[in-house]
Amino acid sequence: MKITWLGQAGLLFEKANFKIMIDPYLSDSVEKINPKSYRRQVVDESFFDIKPDVMIFTHNHLDHYDPETVCRFITEDTDIVVLAPPSVWNEVRKIGGGNNYVQFNRHTTWTEQGIKFTAVKAEHSDITPIGVIIDDGEKKYYVTGDTLYNDDIFPDIPDDIYAVFLPVNGVGNNMNMTDAKKFCERINPEIAVPMHCGMFDELDLNKFMYKNKVVPKIYEKIEV
Repeated sequence: MKITWLGQAGLLFEKANFKIMIDPYLSDSVEKINPKSYRRQVVDESFFDIKPDVMIFTHNHLDHYDPETVCRFITEDTDIVVLAPPSVWNEVRKIGGGNNYVQFNRHTTWTEQGIKFTAVKAEHSDITPIGVIIDDGEKKYYVTGDTLYNDDIFPDIPDDIYAVFLPVNGVGNNMNMTDAKKFCERINPEIAVPMHCGMFDELDLNKFMYKNKVVPKIYEKIEV
């Protein structure tokens, strides 16, 4: 599985010609409502040429479900499987067209092209946040979505996670680096990829101290 960091919490998973995009934020729309939260990273518009087979949104915050970005991928003319919790599903399905809008609640499973997607609990300020586990039959990848450390999450998580992708910025109801380290120690993945830094702040992902971390670089393949 090839995995590319799109910045903030955005990820692109690719297996053969099958493409999965999660929470892409490729605009500067947040600055319009909060001038302090301007992009520190230039948008790489080459990603707009990608045609995702599956798009996943973990919750309805602008840096995760961004209409300015979404309209570059999902239109009335596309045929995409869209997995989203109700807070997003109620909005994104208004685009219509031939897309398959799946209400992706906690404990829901969807299988596409042999890859299984499972929604799991997240603890965040959105009304229906989720994380997602992607099982390609070889490895399990866990994208936590925005979340705090919460004991109710762990029963949802299998004990053979290969790589976890998690926020460590410590604001906006996200784990800080200390709690994110404890979170990783509890689920015990082979690899932990810290995210949600460097877009609206100057935080250094290298300060995340989990032993098996891989620090991503924006728009580059993550070496997991």
